[in-house]
Amino acid sequence: MDENYQTYLNRAIRMILPETYQSQVQHIQESPKFRRQAEHHYDAVPFPGYSIVTPPGSDETDNLELYKSLADLQQQLLQKLGRQSFIPVPADSFHVTLADLIWNDAFRDANQSPDYESKLRSTIANSFQECHALRRGQPIRFQVLGLLLMTRAIGVCLAPTDEDSYDRILKVRRALYQNHELMGLGIEQQYYFTPHVTLGYFGEIPPADARQSFSQTFTDLNQQWLEKEPQDFWVRRAELRKFDDMTRYYREPDWAVFEF
Repeated sequence: MDENYQTYLNRAIRMILPETYQSQVQHIQESPKFRRQAEHHYDAVPFPGYSIVTPPGSDETDNLELYKSLADLQQQLLQKLGRQSFIPVPADSFHVTLADLIWNDAFRDANQSPDYESKLRSTIANSFQECHALRRGQPIRFQVLGLLLMTRAIGVCLAPTDEDSYDRILKVRRALYQNHELMGLGIEQQYYFTPHVTLGYFGEIPPADARQSFSQTFTDLNQQWLEKEPQDFWVRRAELRKFDDMTRYYREPDWAVFEF
């Protein structure tokens, strides 16, 4: 299901163009993953599940400088869009999802089965074992391309710097999504691989005629980012992590890890 390297690069470049922002702002929606509790204050709603992710900001060592830059960008978005429209996630939750697994209602339903979570964790560990030939003892280098506008969220888009690195990640994804035991646990691939770091989600959406200013904000901030020195994101580990909502991703010491 995933694209080849050049097809992904072409798609990623299109996602950070001004004309894409102009089109996308007409389709943005308030995120159901947060609920307004008071004026300009949102709380995360329960949204449980599992994913394969890079170590989040709280446990990161390789990407601390980049995460500081992304936290600054997050604050600029907050100032430009306003607290009523932009809901930032905690900087210590910043990560890249390498493979979505199961979440929300699908997870709740599957988790009715006895020992579901322990079966999921052991099957992921077995899949990672089957990927031992992909271990090179060196991290994969991504480059931050620019600001990414999604229907319900804002992030930054990344791309591996060479085809071999991209293919190594796709092979790990295939080992997961083509694992028949995982399929039996309700896990299937639903999205193309689009590596990104989510900065926050949309709250209140302004009327359509007011969204043009949003588009210009994204264009201006993206241009500022592009004028900087290129910033790298290093992928050293893929970890199985659980989440209860979109603000924290955690694991136990014995949960599955794949070292690139």
